Amino acid sequence: MEWHIQLLGRGLHVQMSQAAAAALENRATPLHVEMELYFSCLIRKRVHFDRPQRGETALIGQDLSIGFRPVMSRGGCSVADTDPEAMLVDLPTGEPQRFVPRWLRLDHRNGRWQGEFGY
Repeated sequence: MEWHIQLLGRGLHVQMSQAAAAALENRATPLHVEMELYFSCLIRKRVHFDRPQRGETALIGQDLSIGFRPVMSRGGCSVADTDPEAMLVDLPTGEPQRFVPRWLRLDHRNGRWQGEFGY
């Protein structure tokens, strides 16, 4: 499945595998997807699933919402996977739309949601 949506005023191409579409159809609740772009000494991209919605989101039907959050760490240059959520703050920019990805791919394998995005 594929969609072309608007997120923060920018175009986003969303691709979903057949396995992901089947898993979404079998869910009892809507799925929220958040693309996170983390700025530190390095840049890290992550896709989170079923986190609380923050900021503007785009809806695809009634079962799927997509959001984007550019963030940075409150202190230091840590890119460790163990960074607690509390250490992240929204990137202080008045124009987060400048960082919105061009594409997002979603899959569901071995009982887990997977995603990647790019520019």
